[in-house]
Amino acid sequence: MHWLPYLMIAYVFGATITQSLFLAIHELAHNLFFKKPLYNRLFSMLANLPIGIPYCVPFRGYHLEHHKYQGIDGIDTDIPSNLEARFIRGPITKTIWCSCQILTYALRPMFIKPQELTMMHVLNWAVQIAFDAAVFHFWGWKPLFYFVLCIFLAGGLHPCAGHFISEHYVFPHLAATQETYSYYGPLNYLTWNVGYHNEHHDFCYVPWSRLPELRRIAPEFYDNLAVCESWIGVIWDYIMRDDMGPYSRVKRLPRDDKFASVLKVTKAE
Repeated sequence: MHWLPYLMIAYVFGATITQSLFLAIHELAHNLFFKKPLYNRLFSMLANLPIGIPYCVPFRGYHLEHHKYQGIDGIDTDIPSNLEARFIRGPITKTIWCSCQILTYALRPMFIKPQELTMMHVLNWAVQIAFDAAVFHFWGWKPLFYFVLCIFLAGGLHPCAGHFISEHYVFPHLAATQETYSYYGPLNYLTWNVGYHNEHHDFCYVPWSRLPELRRIAPEFYDNLAVCESWIGVIWDYIMRDDMGPYSRVKRLPRDDKFASVLKVTKAE
């Protein structure tokens, strides 16, 4: 096997398709494909199949908590852990983190806020394992390896993976105080308009196809906000700029069993 063409095909096509599947599952988590929630749950398992690892059910729970409790320490598992923030410093460790950030999104929630096992979790695992077993039976281990490789490429140093950083990391060089940023570039065509992220958080039941129209009819709310100009650029800035890293997030702190109303931006000491 010629590894360079194989990796190029996996990076250009496989990883891009995998990222698109990630974000299709994101739309399904908000019940934006079908009117009945159950149909969205079941279809998300279908979209999960080419990814190879069952994740659509736990993702939905964690993602909806991210919307409802954005930035709340210990609940919003999108926030980097203190362990990550202590060790991910400098271009080398930030490059490694960006290359493997899909692992942090997969593993961090299990340590910070484990979910209770439900029948939907079991069904997600059962359907995925049956599919993987069938693939292995008919075609061997290579397609399964390809699935996992595309996961790492899609969630690593890939242009479409820039949305992971652009959505909620603070950009000090923009002198902005936002905790959510939008991106309006061409990669939205490949990612279900996930770049319209302020719009999505304001109206999370508006489907991807209507988000550009939402922005168009409400310019007074969005045209004055700082935006991410490039997903590739934001990955570069995250790695190379000293003022960006895991600490560059807005965090709400719990207080007396209630959520604090004041935002705190955590910064490295």
